[in-house]
Amino acid sequence: MTLHVTPCTDPVEWDELVNRTGGHPLQLWGWGELKSRYEWSADRLIVRDGEEIVGSAQVLNRALPQPFRTLSYVPRGPQVADEQRRAEVLDALAIHLKKTRKPIALSIEPDWETGFSPMPKGTDDDALAQLRAQPAPGWLTKVAAKGFAPSDNTGLIPRTLIIDSTQDDDTLMKGFGSSTRQNVRKSFKAADVRFGLVEADDDLAQVLAINQETSKRAGFAVHSDDYHRGIRDLMGKRSQLIAAWEGDQVVAFVWLVVSDTTAFELYGGVNDRGMKLRLNYGLKFYAMQHVREQGVSRYDFNGLLNDGISDFKRQFAKHENMLIGTWDRPLSPLYPVFAKALPTVRTVLKKGVPQAKSALKDPKAAIATLRKN
Repeated sequence: MTLHVTPCTDPVEWDELVNRTGGHPLQLWGWGELKSRYEWSADRLIVRDGEEIVGSAQVLNRALPQPFRTLSYVPRGPQVADEQRRAEVLDALAIHLKKTRKPIALSIEPDWETGFSPMPKGTDDDALAQLRAQPAPGWLTKVAAKGFAPSDNTGLIPRTLIIDSTQDDDTLMKGFGSSTRQNVRKSFKAADVRFGLVEADDDLAQVLAINQETSKRAGFAVHSDDYHRGIRDLMGKRSQLIAAWEGDQVVAFVWLVVSDTTAFELYGGVNDRGMKLRLNYGLKFYAMQHVREQGVSRYDFNGLLNDGISDFKRQFAKHENMLIGTWDRPLSPLYPVFAKALPTVRTVLKKGVPQAKSALKDPKAAIATLRKN
């Protein structure tokens, strides 16, 4: 039977479906509402085979300059209970979006692991290349047969660390490095220190200040304070901002979004005092305990790169995980031109459509200019 796609307009129904099918928190209704404040729009689509629901996806759509129309993007989705049906669900979504949105492409970054994941911590590029050369799982071969291909224009980092948060404290600690265990214990023994959820606006203001401080120290960009408050307001209880205090002062934080199965780190930060007390170590452990109490089984550290922050994350396990990454299905003959400009477009879209239009007209010049800035 041919699969058919219908929209969902009920937030409660949607979140129940996402959670029932093991969906990621970036697929929850509130995340789509947040992104809709910032030049995206969200479609929540249910894929059925007759009366049976076989898949679902929250699709974010971003307007592009003419003639490119729109980009459709699925962050950490879709949800498909039967992995052997992933390809046909994606095909149905692409067909539906081509009719309703006419996008340049459907770009997906699913919460689906490769066949060789998990892999040893610190797997180098040569070893990773050998792993990638292994035959792909059958379901992924079917995805490719539906016109999807891997893309280097990645938004969410596929290499990450996912902890089984159902483990008891002793088992969790055994997965940490020896110095990490010591730092966790030290942080819990520090005087006048506590860990917990951030609820007061004054404490949120302290968190946002640490976030700015951390971004300057580590050299990455951060969203506006209003954006972060939007996470809190629109995600509700699914936004869980956890902090470490010394007395009345917030000194470290980790900001999670949480579905029934997965806790996903959006942001984290620590100030100088927090680092001295090693409270960022204890805070990670506390966060794992916190989500375990809710029955959440997966704690995702959200990306590993070759930087100091990633080195810190790697101390909490002896393995790493690899998701399949970004896969695009072209839905317009103009896609090759767009794909060439996409790295620049993703940057300049944050600054506004006029810059994006310039990048698409002359992608080489735009990339050269951005590299100078």
